[in-house]
Amino acid sequence: QVQLVESGGGLVQPGGSLRLSCAASGSTFGINAMGWYRQAPGKERELVATISRGGSTNYADSIKGRFAISRDNAKNTVYLQMNSLNPEDTAVYYCNADVFWPLTWTSSPYWGQGTQVTVSA
Repeated sequence: QVQLVESGGGLVQPGGSLRLSCAASGSTFGINAMGWYRQAPGKERELVATISRGGSTNYADSIKGRFAISRDNAKNTVYLQMNSLNPEDTAVYYCNADVFWPLTWTSSPYWGQGTQVTVSA
């Protein structure tokens, strides 16, 4: 099993910045891609950004140029630096990890509990 714990959410004014962190523990040897998703009230969960174990990144169009994802494989931690935040970025942000299990040759997604980000004046 893999446990994901997010931190760094909170209330920020429009134009401000926040940095989210997600630390993985447990059977971390099988973690491949990690990422961030978000869910705003009344909306479906959507992709924000992903990063492969080798560092290749993918971003949603809505946050390109404002957010940056990074990871520290030695610490089993993924980060999301969020700049130029606006009220439309208000959501619960979830950490995700894709974990490969060699004994069964299958992959499973794991999710954190989520951290609230609120952008408001």
